[in-house]
Amino acid sequence: MGKSALVILAPGAEEMEFTIATDVLRRAGITVTVAGLNGSEPVKGSRDIIIVPDKSLDQAVDQPYDVVVLPGGLGGSNAMGESKAVGELLRTQESAGRLIAAICAAPTALAKHGIATGKSLTSYPAMKDQLADKYSYVDDKNVVQDGNLITSRGPGTSFEFALKISEQLAGAEKAQEVAKGMLLTFK
Repeated sequence: MGKSALVILAPGAEEMEFTIATDVLRRAGITVTVAGLNGSEPVKGSRDIIIVPDKSLDQAVDQPYDVVVLPGGLGGSNAMGESKAVGELLRTQESAGRLIAAICAAPTALAKHGIATGKSLTSYPAMKDQLADKYSYVDDKNVVQDGNLITSRGPGTSFEFALKISEQLAGAEKAQEVAKGMLLTFK
């Protein structure tokens, strides 16, 4: 049975982080569902790019996913942090031992919902103060994995972030193949 990912798309999401994660996971053969936080209507990202989700988050949570991905962007991260549905989804994902991945400002949504406290993580540098008291904050790595938690720093680290998730779900060989096809180096 193939692996699956749920990528949550909230208004104000960072488009590069969303698009690169979704694209790379699909290239790795992972079935990706894009769920609109507030419904299935088009969503405007942080750079005014409009993206259409596959379905609403309410519709998407009818099945388990191997990973739940939270793209960053301050507006999107704040919206996910305030969403009771996101909190419930993340608690279910965490208690089942399945992967949770967050990039840029999105780790702040994890903190707001009390997810993965005490674990090592990273984020966009400006978010450090909101995270350092609940997590072991890592400044010097683009991607940090601590058990079932994968975090990353920002738009420039999106490929490395997505490849790390791909490696966990589809294997190192597949992640290397995807990276090579995109002319990227992945360690």
